[in-house]
Amino acid sequence: MPTAHAVGEGALAQGPLPAKIVTMRLLVLGGTHHVGRAFVEAALARGDSVTTVTRGISGHPVDGAEARHADRLDEDALRAALGDDEWDAVVDTWSAAPVAVQTSARLLSRRAAHYTYISSCSVYTWPIEPGTDEGAPVVEGEPSSTDGSDYAAAKRGGELAVLAEFDGDVAIARAGLILGPYEIVGRMPFWLNRIAAGGRVPAPGPYDRPLQYVDCRDIADWVLGSQPIGTFNTVSRPGHTTIGAMLDEVRAVTGSDAELVWLDPATIEAAGVEPWTELPIWVPPAGELAGLHSLGVSAATSAGLRCRPMPETVADTWAWLQREGLPERPTNRGGGPMDADAEARLWAAHEATA
Repeated sequence: MPTAHAVGEGALAQGPLPAKIVTMRLLVLGGTHHVGRAFVEAALARGDSVTTVTRGISGHPVDGAEARHADRLDEDALRAALGDDEWDAVVDTWSAAPVAVQTSARLLSRRAAHYTYISSCSVYTWPIEPGTDEGAPVVEGEPSSTDGSDYAAAKRGGELAVLAEFDGDVAIARAGLILGPYEIVGRMPFWLNRIAAGGRVPAPGPYDRPLQYVDCRDIADWVLGSQPIGTFNTVSRPGHTTIGAMLDEVRAVTGSDAELVWLDPATIEAAGVEPWTELPIWVPPAGELAGLHSLGVSAATSAGLRCRPMPETVADTWAWLQREGLPERPTNRGGGPMDADAEARLWAAHEATA
């Protein structure tokens, strides 16, 4: 079984020896979008040797990583891309048909020591109750399914596939809301672009509504540094920031003169504008969506997960968006952010209650 190795051991030196730098051979299955890209960049910064396997038709390859290409739904193509190599750790970000995870976990069994599957808290049965921890009921999933249209079922199938097929240490990272640079769903980018455009912006209240999320880079730093084993709700503590503080920071970072007009949840409901999807990141403080910002995270925090300050996530996401623009949105993540019609409905509802 491959093991991590130390750089510089046995070298002669004068004076105090430098701290040991532990590096590893890392395989990232999907390393050009969002979480996968964050893993590749973090690993290279640590001095790790990184191999990626992607289709090679989208995303941004990272200089310094060895890029291999295969359609993961084609077992022969994946086998050829992997060759006979071994790795210390594998990170798998797959979000579609679970059979791809099943195949990867089987082919990599006994060829790597640790396998992290980036899953989602969407696997919990609906509605997700406040305080939900890793022992809560989950949806049904089929590891060999070729259907990826149901995001929650696909992620659960991927979890089961890794647990059944991989003969080594496994981490199931059930991510909550993932923000940060390279975000493929477009939640933070929506607010950055809308507020940067200026004018009156409908802001979902209350202002002090607590938020819970994780920066993609914090997932990478945690997994690479700690190599956790087990199943974890991978997200910040509840109340890491608030919707008001975040949108104020968005306005500051973009240099916008936008006026944030705070709307209460009843007004938003009357307008028929959907929390979470049309109004990204935000959910009302009561009702079936409330649990999305109040997951139990004691397992992950005890295992070393730490989340960077919100202003850093906002600023770095804006800088990336200015450089590269927003990538194509996945097709299995529900509806997109509000359009002009939805915003008009919000203003109409607001005026009706003024």
